[in-house]
Amino acid sequence: MTTVYTLVTDRMQPQERESHDTALLRNASGSIPKVSQVDRPELAGVHPADGHPDHPRLAPPYIERDADTVLRQAIHENGFVLIVGESTAGKTRLAYEVARSCFPRHAFVRPMARPALAHAIQVAKRCRRAVLWLDDLENYLGVDGVTASALAELIQRRPGRVVVLATMRSQEVRRYEAREESRLTGSDRDAWRVQREVLHMAAQVQLKRRWSVDEQERAKAHEADPRIGLALTSCDRFGLAEVVAAGPELLAAWQNAWAPGANPRGAAIVAAAVDCRRSGLRRPVSRQWLQDFHLPYLAERGGPDLQPEPFDEAMRWACTAAYATSGLLIGNYSQGYVAFDYLLNAPQLLPVPDHLWDALLSQAEPVDAYDMGLLAHQSNRLERATAALERAWQGGVSGADFLLAIAVGDRGRPREAARALEGVMRRRRAQLGPHHPDTLASVHQWAFFIGEAGDTETAATAFGELVAAAIAALGAGHADTLAARHQQAYFTGEAGNTEAAVQQLTALLSDRTELEGPDHPQVLAGRRSLIWFSGLSGDLAAAEQQLQQLVVDAQRALAAEDPHMLAIRSTQADFIARAGRVHEATELFTQLATERSNLLGRDHPHALHTRLQRVQGLISTGGHEQARQELDQIVEDAQRVLEPGHHHLSLAHHLLSQLQLP
Repeated sequence: MTTVYTLVTDRMQPQERESHDTALLRNASGSIPKVSQVDRPELAGVHPADGHPDHPRLAPPYIERDADTVLRQAIHENGFVLIVGESTAGKTRLAYEVARSCFPRHAFVRPMARPALAHAIQVAKRCRRAVLWLDDLENYLGVDGVTASALAELIQRRPGRVVVLATMRSQEVRRYEAREESRLTGSDRDAWRVQREVLHMAAQVQLKRRWSVDEQERAKAHEADPRIGLALTSCDRFGLAEVVAAGPELLAAWQNAWAPGANPRGAAIVAAAVDCRRSGLRRPVSRQWLQDFHLPYLAERGGPDLQPEPFDEAMRWACTAAYATSGLLIGNYSQGYVAFDYLLNAPQLLPVPDHLWDALLSQAEPVDAYDMGLLAHQSNRLERATAALERAWQGGVSGADFLLAIAVGDRGRPREAARALEGVMRRRRAQLGPHHPDTLASVHQWAFFIGEAGDTETAATAFGELVAAAIAALGAGHADTLAARHQQAYFTGEAGNTEAAVQQLTALLSDRTELEGPDHPQVLAGRRSLIWFSGLSGDLAAAEQQLQQLVVDAQRALAAEDPHMLAIRSTQADFIARAGRVHEATELFTQLATERSNLLGRDHPHALHTRLQRVQGLISTGGHEQARQELDQIVEDAQRVLEPGHHHLSLAHHLLSQLQLP
């Protein structure tokens, strides 16, 4: 007999004595179950599999994965293990089976939502032995979410007695790994530190979606199960767990549902739910929200011409689909709905439309707005980021003031950001002390935006003081110390002392290369800065040759659209212009302006700067009329987002005055 409520039942009817903030998975008697009592993998978060014809509720047999041995070793060597892989790779099933084998007598502590995490940690502390289960770890990050210090205290307090097992989709992990690599300034000491630290604390085990030859051979022993047999016939295209969970079939069902007379309203509802998750919303969406949010999607595809079905019918189709699996939507009327995560990585998904973003933000709670702002900032959607973080800050969300100030500064209002960060610094110094990492982070960002606002000497001095403080508090090799050294050198050079900047960058580059390797994005960024200031103070031709080699090295390590790659190419174009090859430089700036505008938006400060560099090239080559037209548009775009006196605006007005001279 099953000793634990099914997952769906538990979500629909949490224990009466527990609120949403404390709801944990419990057995029929209301107790925390032992791992051995969690006798259905769905209770751990495993996607339900297509039903067996004779035993519909029976899960498919477990096929041992190649990562099984690696995971077992990691669990015994570390208190916190994170399994990383694509959607439906089999992450949760692997963790579930290994946990049942290794820790059958441990308490299975699974918080049902992020608000219940604090309660779960307290329960795990009280248990004699416990597994803290964090399936889809990204849902437990953010405001009031898991922190590295909380996990460290839990694990170190009960060494060998408490194990933290987590899973996370590869796409989510890349968001956090890429953060320090994506800022052109190298200013990676910011609001993402807490979440990055959680991931860095874990021993990560990678699980591939496609099954190996050995795994397929082990699966053949169970091919009498029709679900395994069917999956084995598709292993050349999909992962076995992916097929068992009906991921490809569900994706096809969604895509085919748009046909007139099929389930177009259901498809629109699923599209809205998918984009809610892609916007950063971590919690389920209500039925009413889906009823409101799906209408523009349906209208865009043809509205009444699609012969859409009634809303109730569309919801039934989306939740049950044509397969006995998770369905395109997961959830219920009382607790809300989320899109099946396999759909989030569907090919050729368009950007989240403004109508969904605006509607969602207008309904979201402040904590939800913080999550949305975090993702928007990481995705360089700065207008959305500032709107969402303003909502979070007004709602009193902890840390929203810091992140909002950064987003405001990144959007082109550095003086405003610096003023806001002065307040953050004062509060953190008073509450946390001058040497706390969060205090140092606020100093870093304040100094950066002071420099961006034009006071480069003050910025260089502030970063010099920050380097000393960071070395004392964090150590010379800490990423934040290295980032502060980079900014000290950068603003030293920008203040006019290029010789000192070259010396500082040379020493930093030596240290970083030894610590991080030659292909690390920050090492490549350091090389770019060193070449830039060397070229300004010395042999421009030699610097251009060094930059050509840097482009080759960066192409090996970075994606073409990586911000560091774009910055390197921008420097290359600038050197070409300084060398007098203006036509060649203008062509490069034209290409970069298009790429940056497409990637970041036409009014992003980096895109505006590149557009201005293109205009300078047009002026130098005699294209005055075209330059004037483009400048008028640039000024209009810049005035909409940049603060008065911003150096891009000043350059634009200077170029306009040049064109007006006889």
